[in-house]
Amino acid sequence: MLRAGDDGAVLIPDRAYPNAFTLRVGRTDQSYVDLDDPRRLEFDYVQRIADVLDSLAPEGQRLRLVHIGGAAMTVPRYVATTRPQSAQVVFEPDAELTAFVRTHLPLPRHSGIKVREADGRSGVGELRDGFADVIVLDAFVGARVPAELTSLEFWAEARRTLAPGGVLVVNVTDRGPFGYARRVLAGLAATFTDVAFCAEPATIKGRRFGNIILVAANAPLPLEELAQRAGSSPYPYRVLHGGRVAQLLAHASPFTDEDGELSPPPPGGLAFFG
Repeated sequence: MLRAGDDGAVLIPDRAYPNAFTLRVGRTDQSYVDLDDPRRLEFDYVQRIADVLDSLAPEGQRLRLVHIGGAAMTVPRYVATTRPQSAQVVFEPDAELTAFVRTHLPLPRHSGIKVREADGRSGVGELRDGFADVIVLDAFVGARVPAELTSLEFWAEARRTLAPGGVLVVNVTDRGPFGYARRVLAGLAATFTDVAFCAEPATIKGRRFGNIILVAANAPLPLEELAQRAGSSPYPYRVLHGGRVAQLLAHASPFTDEDGELSPPPPGGLAFFG
């Protein structure tokens, strides 16, 4: 245990795998890492993020990635294993948490992963134009996404930081009718030319609170491959695009810095994957 309290952090061993752990911060399971097999992604939404990366580029191809939110760095470890020459920058403002993770779940040598003690908004603002092929936004304070990371102003910074053809991947949480997620999607649609909305069928139908993966780019997304990967999972996600996204966007206005909101909390104060 790193610390107690609402922002307390603890590593929980997986009894089925000797070197696998869940990082829990407060009541939210933030990361799962198997040091022996970084390809094994326990959380479904993390696998969907990996699906986007694997649909964009074949295994072994070097990518330049920016990760907003670090925790135990599950996705950076996955990339370091599948694309070992990749350059990765992780923005994680909780330096104490990063030190705790690096002590108990050390990064592999020569991983190419650089962790910077900075929040995503200020960190991205300092990057040069066209710095990244992919930006992965998976940042939570407790179980909620910070408001400053879903505004039109921030999406403009993300677009500036992406190389031509670069892709932004965003993890948020909500439930139907998606009062929050639709506004996030509206901001992405106002900033990028192609967007997709990915979630489990039960979440799309409003039956459960869940993770939603939003994908945006100023080039055509690899939708067919992404949908095939997401649909063949043991817990499949649907990939919404085109007319279905247009329906979601109806009457939805983007967040700005002036009217931004945290993502909604999980119902009933339940523990959640973030």
